[in-house]
Amino acid sequence: MGTLRKIKRAIRGEVKLTVAALEVLRRTRASWRQRNERSSLDREDQLNLRSPVRQTKFFLNETGDDPELLALADQLIHQEFEWNRDPRSGYLWPLDYHRDIKLMRSDGSDIRVVWELNRLAHFITLGRVYKLTKDEKFTVAFMDQLRSWCEQNPYGRGPNWQCAMEVALRAVNLIAAREMFRESTQVNTQLLLRLFQQHGNYISRNLEFSYIATSNHYLSDVAGLLWIGVMVPELRDADAWRSFGLKEMLREMDKQVLPDGADFESSTGYHRFVTELFLYSFVLCRDNGIEIEAKHWSKLHAMLLYIRGYLRPDGFAPLIGDTDGGQFLPLQPRRADDHRYLLEVAAELLNDSALREPETGSKAFPHAGIYIMRHEDLYLCFNASGAGINGRGSHGHNDALSIEVSARGRAFIVDPGTYVYTGDLQRRHDFRSTAYHSTVKIDGVEQNTIEPDMPFVIGDEARPRVLLWETAKDTDKIVSEHYGYRRLRHPVTHRRTVIFNKQEASWLVEDEFLGDAVDHDVEVRFHFAPGLNVTTDKTNIEISDPDTNLTLTVGSLSLSNSPALEHQFTSRDYGEMRESITACWRFSGPPRKLSWKLSL
Repeated sequence: MGTLRKIKRAIRGEVKLTVAALEVLRRTRASWRQRNERSSLDREDQLNLRSPVRQTKFFLNETGDDPELLALADQLIHQEFEWNRDPRSGYLWPLDYHRDIKLMRSDGSDIRVVWELNRLAHFITLGRVYKLTKDEKFTVAFMDQLRSWCEQNPYGRGPNWQCAMEVALRAVNLIAAREMFRESTQVNTQLLLRLFQQHGNYISRNLEFSYIATSNHYLSDVAGLLWIGVMVPELRDADAWRSFGLKEMLREMDKQVLPDGADFESSTGYHRFVTELFLYSFVLCRDNGIEIEAKHWSKLHAMLLYIRGYLRPDGFAPLIGDTDGGQFLPLQPRRADDHRYLLEVAAELLNDSALREPETGSKAFPHAGIYIMRHEDLYLCFNASGAGINGRGSHGHNDALSIEVSARGRAFIVDPGTYVYTGDLQRRHDFRSTAYHSTVKIDGVEQNTIEPDMPFVIGDEARPRVLLWETAKDTDKIVSEHYGYRRLRHPVTHRRTVIFNKQEASWLVEDEFLGDAVDHDVEVRFHFAPGLNVTTDKTNIEISDPDTNLTLTVGSLSLSNSPALEHQFTSRDYGEMRESITACWRFSGPPRKLSWKLSL
């Protein structure tokens, strides 16, 4: 990628000249540091320890007699790992200097899959079972696999030293594993200390900071430094890392968490991730006598209430924006749409039983752009979120004014999820496209611009705006519009109204197109959950499972053509997808008002 294009990619949107100048200076200094790092890469740093060492406390004390955990640990101790090989494509990533490694290869290889393995979360599983059984075979497996990881991943070389966020998450998981194995005499303490020093040094030298925008990556970096600083006090730099990590983590919370508690990346998946990060880090600080101001605890509470607010009645989350299933300190693997457990964990760690209570009413999160219509087991999620990161989104999708609908314990209309990032760029763009969401596409144009070779860049043309939100005992109503199609030759504003009749158990969806009376090609889609039976006639679509059914009825007399039932896909977890059906109405002509009724 050329220098000019890199600059345009990084500096998109309005940026003050002073900020741009600071960013240029930062990148110049980073380039100088990288040249220095490259020249000294194979020179092993001396292990710098200190004494006396303060005592530390770790909040994870329970083990629990979990047969599935025991069975998984027994499988893990017999595995050997090629840590740098992509298990899907078979590609073996080279041990080049980390800045020389190209992550997008267009050959089916997916660095995200390799990174997930090399976060070493399975060591926590081994440690939890060791703490339960005191069987040293789990310690032996832990140390053998850790040595093999060190041999295959020399410092600063290869894909697993390419991203500071990955290094930070690995450090946190290693800290948790060390705590689980503390009573074992088989642990090589010097090996672990050297690894922690290397991880701390790498993170501090390769922080993913930018004056233009920061994200969950930089937040993970500084959280990793905080954890090493708190839990590895043997290291000379521990206090400096702890102080810097805490200061920057709280500063990022002020920047990245919106006033209504939502993460600013327009993604429920990343909201789960950063909520875990703040929750576990705050509890770690509390238990080790590190004070955090009440305003930040209040923000954490708002983040948890946001999760409670958007959960469907079946307990699962709408997968708005990107969702790669990543977790911070994954004490137990979870489905990407499983967010409810975090409320249970928080209720226990914070002694707040109210977090366990399910949400019962409709809720608005105006800063997030998420509006929930809820009555008993009826649920609609209206998405008026922007691109994310203050308009410089990387994890947002083209989903403005889309809806999710759940009823009678069953999801009917859903967001399709993510599937993959760099492993398949075409699929990546499919899953975040307008045509994969339950909204409207005009003249074949995306709501926000997307560049085919840039999987983490999305435009900010849509800028959804809510004109009206009302909620009452019997009826909810929302009116919202977006401006992504104002860039057409003949500009159009898409306005959508949803009226929820709670007593009738129905939703009326109205679409208006404001603009000149010229012809446009319009596509209106509803994306159904996998596993449903979908049938259609000219005016109705029946969506059913064995227990219940939802009817989608055309309310527009002017819309005479029947819908097409298209085969698309839905992804609940990273790298997994299932076939699903989308109903699509197409027409060409001047803007008109269209309506549909969803009823049980």
